[in-house]
Amino acid sequence: MNAPLALAAPVSSFSEASVLPVARPIIRFERVEKTYAARRGHPPVTALADISLDVPEAAILGVIGRSGAGKSTLIRLVNGLEKPSSGRITVDGVDVGALAETALRRERRSIGMIFQHFNLLARRTAFGNVALPLEIAGVPAAEIKARVEPLLDLVGLADKRDRYPAELSGGQKQRVGIARALATRPRVLLSDEATSALDPETTDQILALLRKVKSELNLTVLLITHEMAVIKAVADRVAVIDGGRIVEEGATYEVFARPRHPTTRSFLSALTGQSLPPQIADRLTAEPGDNRAAVLRIVFTGTHATDPVLSRVSRLLAVDVNIIQAQVDEIAGAPFGVIVISVPGDAPTVAAVRNAVERLHLSAEVLGYV
Repeated sequence: MNAPLALAAPVSSFSEASVLPVARPIIRFERVEKTYAARRGHPPVTALADISLDVPEAAILGVIGRSGAGKSTLIRLVNGLEKPSSGRITVDGVDVGALAETALRRERRSIGMIFQHFNLLARRTAFGNVALPLEIAGVPAAEIKARVEPLLDLVGLADKRDRYPAELSGGQKQRVGIARALATRPRVLLSDEATSALDPETTDQILALLRKVKSELNLTVLLITHEMAVIKAVADRVAVIDGGRIVEEGATYEVFARPRHPTTRSFLSALTGQSLPPQIADRLTAEPGDNRAAVLRIVFTGTHATDPVLSRVSRLLAVDVNIIQAQVDEIAGAPFGVIVISVPGDAPTVAAVRNAVERLHLSAEVLGYV
């Protein structure tokens, strides 16, 4: 059976992309800790501990974590709204935590910020809200007009320039927020849960806009979210934060294909089809037994993610393969699939199936027996 297997087109491994050189870091965290002092009899609180993380130039890095994991503290350190208790945060080589207030205000012009709840001024039009940071910086009126109008066009709101926030939808308000964040021509864009107040369709539109402005303006983006679907849609790289520590970090495709930490697996379980249907999960046991079937999860990655691998294995080994669950998707622009199957549970058959699948450079994991 080895010869026919060798004829099958090998499936490209996700790890091929991971050996490509990573661009120089624009944002860098070096052994950063943030501890808040004790208050009213409560002990000190460590929000971040030993954070070392690079955000490469012209990339979108998504930081995902549950509420209270330290995400917002992390992003506030980048624009100097918080100071690290120890360690260093640099933006394009500038140590943000070491800047005096005047220098920090200047540095913030190179760091755009998109907020969850838009933070627009109700008495200013869309044009006026986008123009605000330029007015504060003392930019002449003629130059403000020359900057703001193209930005409104970029975010698809040229016809809404004279509308007030109360006259705009949530998605339109966030577009104004994005244009305002770009007004000072920043090198870095920070996004703090920018889509969590939006419906799914509007979220997709805003994420597409973020990809567009990142590409057209060559921005480096640090994106904070609690939604793995947002990471999947837009991020080049992902860092998972749990209890104030980075527990997993890497290229988005690599992390989705081979999550190592339980927190990452938990975030990914429903999104990538890696959670079992309840009727299977409730019966699953770790021990094989008479007449039990083995349940295997196969992860398909690379350009051949939709190849008919299971039919090949079934024919070659003369084994009945039952598909329990299947999902084919796209992550970071590359195809990705997960199939959960059951096969006869005797040890020789399970070993043969795993060997055949892995010879095709796919991942095969025994989840248990039913």
